[in-house]
Amino acid sequence: MNPSSILVVDDESGIRSTIHEILSDEGYAVKTAADAHEASEFYKSDKPDLVLLDIWMPDMDGITLLKSWSDQGSLKCPIVVMSGHGTVDTAVEATRLGAVDYIEKPLSLAQLLRTVETALRSPVALSPGSGLLPVTQLETPQGKSRLIEAAREQAREIARHDVPTLITGEAGAGRDLFGRYIHDLGTRAGKSFVIVNGVSLTDDNAVEQLVGTNSSHGDEPGLLQQAAGGTLFISELQGMGSKAQSFLLGVIEQGTYVRPGHAQRENTDMRLMASVLANSGEELRADLLAAFGVMQLSVPPLREYSEDIPGLLHFYVGRSVDAESLPYRRFDVAAQNRLRNYPWPGNLRELKALVRKLLLAGTDEEVDLAELESCLTSSVSDTEPLVKQDLLALPMREAREQFERAYLQQQLVLCDGKVGKLAERVSMERTHLYRKLRSLNIDFKRSTTEH
Repeated sequence: MNPSSILVVDDESGIRSTIHEILSDEGYAVKTAADAHEASEFYKSDKPDLVLLDIWMPDMDGITLLKSWSDQGSLKCPIVVMSGHGTVDTAVEATRLGAVDYIEKPLSLAQLLRTVETALRSPVALSPGSGLLPVTQLETPQGKSRLIEAAREQAREIARHDVPTLITGEAGAGRDLFGRYIHDLGTRAGKSFVIVNGVSLTDDNAVEQLVGTNSSHGDEPGLLQQAAGGTLFISELQGMGSKAQSFLLGVIEQGTYVRPGHAQRENTDMRLMASVLANSGEELRADLLAAFGVMQLSVPPLREYSEDIPGLLHFYVGRSVDAESLPYRRFDVAAQNRLRNYPWPGNLRELKALVRKLLLAGTDEEVDLAELESCLTSSVSDTEPLVKQDLLALPMREAREQFERAYLQQQLVLCDGKVGKLAERVSMERTHLYRKLRSLNIDFKRSTTEH
């Protein structure tokens, strides 16, 4: 087998020679270019399997060169951009133009080799000559924070192993997105990615949906057949009925199934993945959870990597503009700061919907704080955990009451509903605590018999 060919484009000779030496030692066929003109000549004539492209170069920057290749429809291999002066906006722009990854200088040896290996396994690399897949088909979870980078790295590691995978997290956090990301980086990339919501797999219809049906009109393939060779992703696994869970477990354990009207058993040649809501294990069979959870990934909620909000806003504005031809708008600094401190109960799903709503609604090029506030939900639910409550949307008195109510309600749960224990936990005199609970309309009746 011929070694993969890599074109390294960087105006710094020291960096070119270092990367050339490292990658050559790993068995890759490496060529280098010092500027955009030389890179274009090598790119046209040699048709590399991967390009490592510096952003800052004297004659033409890497983003402009990437855009030129993209506009000409000549992106035939994965592009990874490099920069020592990178910003979130630069990374987002490179991704929109077709780059499959973005790494910052100074490069570590492990990071370089990992990025190269991952890029060469991407669908673009596995389908030479087919052209770059649209961004909507090869979407990388966005963000530069330590937390989201760690999740991406874990996903890349999982993609190397063709085993059942369980993805946990809150609703709207991007569990399905990470599932698709793992599929696109794995050995089954380019094959079918079949996704189904577990709620739709009821006790009455799960068998038919999974293995298909046979009637006078012919065979109707089920999900297992549709996903053959690729990946079957069950979103919200906890939504499946108990009988449906039992049947699915049997298919996983046996590794075979029988299609209606056929005598021969068929192998389940696919990768199995599922997502579940965090803390929903009690709704699932323990053995089914274990069967899917050979490898696991926890997707963080958006509020835990809020430093990525400005970059995410820029990215999803660009996506909406490109996909729907919506008018471009930018968020001013005050609006971005407000969203950095917003709790995002709906996570990424809520952010995408907010961006689209503001692009559709506004006429000014800039989204200011006043317009943003009018679009944010002002109501706060008592049932939401405190970290999901948007207290900044309330006047100070209401915010304080809401905080106290949520704080005491959740502390009361931790104290098993016992007010005496709660008083000790929150360091309040018990009589004063009773008055406070009553004033906040917190139900503590079942604790009144406590001695």
